[in-house]
Amino acid sequence: MCGIVGLHLREPSLEPRLGELLTAMLGQVVERGPDSAGVAVYGDPRLSPPGRTVVSVLGTSPAEVAQALPGTVAHDADATTVVHADAAEVAAALPGARIIGSGEGFAVLKGTGNPLELADSFGLASVTGWQGVGHTRMATESAVTPEGAHPFSVGPGQCLVHNGSFANHATIRRELRAQGVEFDSENDSEVGARFIAHHLEQGADLEKALRLLCERFDGFYTLLVSTGDSFAVVRDAIACKPALVAETDAWVAMASEYRALDVLPGIENARIFEPEPEEVYVWRR
Repeated sequence: MCGIVGLHLREPSLEPRLGELLTAMLGQVVERGPDSAGVAVYGDPRLSPPGRTVVSVLGTSPAEVAQALPGTVAHDADATTVVHADAAEVAAALPGARIIGSGEGFAVLKGTGNPLELADSFGLASVTGWQGVGHTRMATESAVTPEGAHPFSVGPGQCLVHNGSFANHATIRRELRAQGVEFDSENDSEVGARFIAHHLEQGADLEKALRLLCERFDGFYTLLVSTGDSFAVVRDAIACKPALVAETDAWVAMASEYRALDVLPGIENARIFEPEPEEVYVWRR
């Protein structure tokens, strides 16, 4: 059991409140995943200045970044360090660090421990932007580490958060490795993220990539996938993992439980529904 929250803002006047609202949503799913937590935020000018590539890294600190890459801006966010530099440059200068996200206009922050304490250490409540996804994890098949926390971000600006388990992830991992795809962990959720990224690289759009995932993956899952312009939800054929979507003119939100939606402004006027099995829902900026 894990908790998923996500918020896609349509109304620019709400963007200063993105982090505040995402923190409130995350706080309502702590019991679903007390082991660790993570978020991806899109559009915060401090974490991800416009026009700058940003790399989220585990296993280093701003001081080590300053020593290895003099003059580079780096922000400390619990286990994560957000670096304003090119991913290849960071990998070369800090070979012992683990890159957990890279691209323009977004940042990934994750760590282990109580999700609300992590949100505080991330400074999440003060984050601004137009989109955010969050996850609280209850580990079932891999270690409780920052690397194992969600979101999994393996393509530029792309993130996946997952509640459930993929039964045939080992088989698909072998198939993707045979096609040259590299993996950072044995986590089943990473396989889903790599599968989607692989098909996006081959020219599929996000809806097509998620339809292909439904065709190929066995197991129980609710997925929220975000990119630099999209916000998408899909569930498996049985749809036993909970999910609710709420939509207004000002925002679209998704959560594992209604109480995480109830903190949003205007929820009383929202269209609220449960996503249908294997139907892909995509909202674009």
